[in-house]
Amino acid sequence: MWFRSFRIGPYWGRKRTISLLKIGSKFEWCGASLVNYERRQTKIESHQIQHIKEKKTKAKDKKMGMKLHPTAIALLLLLASAAELSDAALYDVTKYGGKPDGKTDLSQALLKAWKMACASLDVSSVLIPSGTYALGQTIIEGPCKAPINLIVQGTLKAPIDTSHFKPDAGWVAFQHIDHFTLSGSGVFDGQGTTLWGKKCSQSSYCDDLPINLRFSFLTNSMIRDVTTKDSKQFHVNVLGCKNVNFYHFTVSAPEESLNTDGIHIGRSSGINITNANIKTGDDCISIGDGSEQISINDVTCGPGHGISIGSLGKYPNEAPVIGIRVKGATLTNTMNGIRVKTWPASPKGVASDLHFEDVIMNNVGNPILIDQEYCPYNQCKLQIPSRVKISDVNFKNIRGTSSSQLAVKLVCSAGVPCKNVQLTDINLKYNGGAATTLCKNIKPVLDGVQVPKSCSA
Repeated sequence: MWFRSFRIGPYWGRKRTISLLKIGSKFEWCGASLVNYERRQTKIESHQIQHIKEKKTKAKDKKMGMKLHPTAIALLLLLASAAELSDAALYDVTKYGGKPDGKTDLSQALLKAWKMACASLDVSSVLIPSGTYALGQTIIEGPCKAPINLIVQGTLKAPIDTSHFKPDAGWVAFQHIDHFTLSGSGVFDGQGTTLWGKKCSQSSYCDDLPINLRFSFLTNSMIRDVTTKDSKQFHVNVLGCKNVNFYHFTVSAPEESLNTDGIHIGRSSGINITNANIKTGDDCISIGDGSEQISINDVTCGPGHGISIGSLGKYPNEAPVIGIRVKGATLTNTMNGIRVKTWPASPKGVASDLHFEDVIMNNVGNPILIDQEYCPYNQCKLQIPSRVKISDVNFKNIRGTSSSQLAVKLVCSAGVPCKNVQLTDINLKYNGGAATTLCKNIKPVLDGVQVPKSCSA
């Protein structure tokens, strides 16, 4: 990409030479660029589809060897994606036997097109045009020889009966791919409405249902503008990924859909979620062990269970969770707000450098929650404290309304009490009277407005 030749200083905020971005303590310019990009993306993809066969450009796969703020990285990847789309060779699944009749399984046609594109030495794209397609279990694999894109403009429907699926593979899986872009206005419809609530509550049956989209061991990749709908279980699972960006991503499921986390992240680093709209029946975003440097910006959540770190400490040898930042989120009618949850009687673990800032709560239960006595269905030993150490946590400018009178709940472990938890400018009101706070095994550091009155105030 043309911008890759630009030189940038070794760390965000220090000396740098770049004309593309105006870098400072705020990122309004970057945000505007993302919006401008969104406005012109349709034209770019339309231009690609009409003229792609006349253009072939040698793929440039140079490593950038620098550290940038997550917002800047997301912008650069968006621009890279746009440039690559405009020059890519196109493989249309309908040319390989795909039929938009809602009945014929698209999986073989998709895999044939993918195989051709993946073998290309030039940037390439696989296109699923508008229409409705049936799609069986599909595993899309790399490595590929050049950057590759999958443009989904149609609606893909999962089988209702998934008893023949390979276990733990999900419905559509993407794995071991570098410089991959999934884009378009398309929908991945898991058709989970017939299964929610059946043999799921308090049983392992949910674990056997397929996740809509699995992203495993992807690097330097972008997922944008697509929708995942009515998954039978989690909508998205991110595992073992590095430098993956979700932009303008949509999750759509009703509140009664069980165990349907929007985006679950585990054992991954450099994951950025920007301008996502998530409506589901469980956590909008959940962050599991081994997650580092995760950035969540301008996300809307609700219905759902909020944005969660954890649950942690259920299994031995869980990797630390470090460097989680949630900024500019809006939560509406969710069961919980922003929370950190760990199991009692847990093995040792670490969760640190956690930041929640500029979050709006609209009728949200438990808006601010640290729960180290997390014990669903009473399947734990509450008398034994959690051994997950929580430290360096900052809740800043959290405001709005609580649907529960207890608006701030900070219940830490008696074995390893929370350290350096800061509450800055908290303003949460309860319509039924005065909101309250509960603290246990914690002495929070307070600054600015504190509504409700904090435990240490």
